[in-house]
Amino acid sequence: MTTQLSPDSIIPFLRRKDYVFVRSLGKGACGETVLLHDDLIDGFFVCKKYSPFAESLRQALFKSFLREIKLLHEVHHQNVVRVFNYYVYPDKLTGYILMEYVRGLDIEEHLRAQPETVNELFVQAIDGFSYLESVQVLHRDIRPQNLLVRDDGVLKIIDLGFGKQIKETRDFDKSITLNWWCEPPAEFSIGTYNHSTEVYFVAKLFQKIIAELGIKQFKHAVLLDRMCRRDPADRVPTFLDAKNELSIRRSEDIEFESEERDIYRRFAVEFSGHFTKIAEGAKYVTDLDRIRPQLEAIYRNCMLEDELPDCASLLRIFVNGQYYYRKANFKTSVLREFIHFLRSASLEKQRIALANLHTRLDAIKRYVESELDDDIPF
Repeated sequence: MTTQLSPDSIIPFLRRKDYVFVRSLGKGACGETVLLHDDLIDGFFVCKKYSPFAESLRQALFKSFLREIKLLHEVHHQNVVRVFNYYVYPDKLTGYILMEYVRGLDIEEHLRAQPETVNELFVQAIDGFSYLESVQVLHRDIRPQNLLVRDDGVLKIIDLGFGKQIKETRDFDKSITLNWWCEPPAEFSIGTYNHSTEVYFVAKLFQKIIAELGIKQFKHAVLLDRMCRRDPADRVPTFLDAKNELSIRRSEDIEFESEERDIYRRFAVEFSGHFTKIAEGAKYVTDLDRIRPQLEAIYRNCMLEDELPDCASLLRIFVNGQYYYRKANFKTSVLREFIHFLRSASLEKQRIALANLHTRLDAIKRYVESELDDDIPF
């Protein structure tokens, strides 16, 4: 006889998990961060304990600590630090977050030792913040100490303690005041902090490091200058715009085989042709590590068919938000070819293909989400 659990049943995990303290990694306004070792799997973890420097702030800042846990659990990108678990004790207003250990240096220290990596780290920073932008998350504490570089060269965005998820326009109000390390952008005068503001701070960070270290290898000075403009009207507006521009510029040095171009074009034409219009608030998915396995899962389920029965599941892989589309079949062979292209192409070629796909989608009519239509909405 099978026992059915009711929806409100609590499943207790009673086994205590012990870690070995290695060393303290530093203290901040909201607590201490330490390095721990798990002897069972021989792995290192970072543990952040909520313990504000002023006892009078414990109650007020506890919600910010819970918000950081929620944000970390909802973001999944190779350039954003991973969270593995958390332990919260509301009755004592304390808790712990167990996170990925980034073995390396902050971006300023890393570039002091390896200035030749500046271009790749700039691209990775744009990728990481473009992803946060796509899931409507503002970091709001962009400084060298919060951009770490692993020993293998992978950049990691850390510390979402001041992070905020945007759900409506008023969430762009500037609700925090930090000791900024550079001249603040013009929109601070009207109390605004949005994704364009993050573009400014990321660019100013790279500009400052490049100037102070005298780095000569940087290749994207024109783009960086446009990202650094104080007036948002003159600034590159989003990380997605910056990412697309980077992809176009870098593509000049990359040669695509004619067969690769044909495969991409067949997929892009059929894919974009299914959309009739896209909501103004919709965002493009930029995480290739998420896109590839989802495409393969769709193909696996329909590989014996000539066409996908419905393209809805395919479209939502690339567009996060509302749109109208034509309920028409999608050729399985076109999807198969594109998956093979992604498997064999370099990461840079994949990025260029995705950026070009986004450009096609940019040309599709936009609408405000209150509009009605006779097409089939997603």
